[in-house]
Amino acid sequence: MEIAKYIDHTLLKADATKSQIETLCNEAKEYGFFSVCVNPTWVSFAANILEGSDVKVCTVIGFPLGATTSETKAFETVNAIHNGAKEVDMVINIGALKSGDLAAVKNDIEAVVNAAKGQALVKVIIETSLLTDDEKKTACRLAVEAGADYVKTSTGFSTGGATAGDIQLMRETVGPEIGVKASGGVRTAADAKAMIEAGASRIGASSGVAIVKEWK
Repeated sequence: MEIAKYIDHTLLKADATKSQIETLCNEAKEYGFFSVCVNPTWVSFAANILEGSDVKVCTVIGFPLGATTSETKAFETVNAIHNGAKEVDMVINIGALKSGDLAAVKNDIEAVVNAAKGQALVKVIIETSLLTDDEKKTACRLAVEAGADYVKTSTGFSTGGATAGDIQLMRETVGPEIGVKASGGVRTAADAKAMIEAGASRIGASSGVAIVKEWK
């Protein structure tokens, strides 16, 4: 198994510099990562560096709180695709889910799915550390109903990251057809292996290079 193709090589820190993003993109080409995951402001820059390579540009929508309006998330999605993004990782409206307003959660996801219109893969970040198991299952079901391609554990900016237990729960909920992305705290080859064995089909990590080297 080639671990690099599971990895979205990620740098989402607010203080990330242009040279750091450039390094991220060059590492992604060198190691053969599936994508780089960067904040929206870096999408066009990353897309230029990665042009002609197999590495895709992934970005984040409504990040990291998920508390922007659906209209804003849809606009962010259209803008990101225009700038060269092939994948968008959106954060759900966590407060709406916690309030039991499931229609709002589903509509919010649909706004991004519709904005992507098949031009970009949509991953739905449910922020597992803030949810009960029942809420995790509900969020996953809503993502599937709304037409998303993936469900994803975490932003990496909340109170916790991915666990193998959450990945297993999410995989069981969405079934075999939908992707499951483990993100947040996946730092070693052992972490990555545990996530894949639990059902992850993609891994978001800022330690991708270390994971690949350790894996070999």
